[in-house]
Amino acid sequence: MDDRHADPTPQWMETSALAAPALLGAAAGLLLGDMMHRNARRGVGIALGALAVVAVLPIMVDGVAGLITGPRSRYGVRNKIQRIRDAGNGLPDHDEVDQELREQGLL
Repeated sequence: MDDRHADPTPQWMETSALAAPALLGAAAGLLLGDMMHRNARRGVGIALGALAVVAVLPIMVDGVAGLITGPRSRYGVRNKIQRIRDAGNGLPDHDEVDQELREQGLL
């Protein structure tokens, strides 16, 4: 199945939406930097840095999890094979059909 049209949002739009808060923060920092006391700037900088790490952490964890359990990893392949095997367990048993075909002499 072709997934080219699954997400109608253009790639550049998503990239600019992700970059906009960083650019606004940098602009605000340049404009307000001289107005704040040095110790206040340091505290705000550390707090904003910690918030940035917390904001990026889910993306990083998802990326690492995708590398470990993704479809191309050893674990991903094992999981896919196991799901295929488990899907076959729910199939109906064909013993009755085989028995009827034997009785008719077709098997």
